[in-house]
Amino acid sequence: MLNKKSLYKISSGLYLVSSHDENHHAGCIANTLLQVTSNPVQVSITLNKENDTTNTILNSKVFAVTALTENVDMNVIATFGFQSSKDHNKFESFQTNLDTLGNFYLKEGMNSRLSCKVVNTMDVGTHIVIIGEVIDGEVINDVSSMTYSYYQTVKKGTSPKNAPTYQEEVKTSSKTRWRCKICGYIYEGDKLPEDYICPICGQPASMFEKIED
Repeated sequence: MLNKKSLYKISSGLYLVSSHDENHHAGCIANTLLQVTSNPVQVSITLNKENDTTNTILNSKVFAVTALTENVDMNVIATFGFQSSKDHNKFESFQTNLDTLGNFYLKEGMNSRLSCKVVNTMDVGTHIVIIGEVIDGEVINDVSSMTYSYYQTVKKGTSPKNAPTYQEEVKTSSKTRWRCKICGYIYEGDKLPEDYICPICGQPASMFEKIED
């Protein structure tokens, strides 16, 4: 019997993947970046087929990846991890930079960057594995990278439903639960304090909804 919590032991980081198609810029948070070859240097990312970022990459054949640090502003995760580029200009609230392939990327809260051209893809059902050849890269700073484990255990973060690592919340307490509409963070308590602030994305109590079991 598969205990899905065993998958939490797989070490991975958190990354901001971005791309552009003409005047449309898209970006999302992913935890599936892997180096697959060293000569040439190639990496893979795995993204949900329904993500706007995925379709943008498939159309433009280019993407950028930046690695999140442990001190990244959690608004970055709230914006790029729990909103769609179809409906929001995710980059407008942040200071952006432009790589050699025309992709927006952030430096604040990031420690490295890769710029890639798509060389192959593989359909894996709900997701697409995208292989990119790295044509440019830089080290931004030496701040420690945020691992997915750190995000879950220290930042108390959750995964959006389109993420490969998403697992449905299982109630383990008799307390009433409240879910942040933006990032999915769960607060347990019979009453949600009026001045409560989401520890993940900074949203006020008005952005929480009661979970009906």
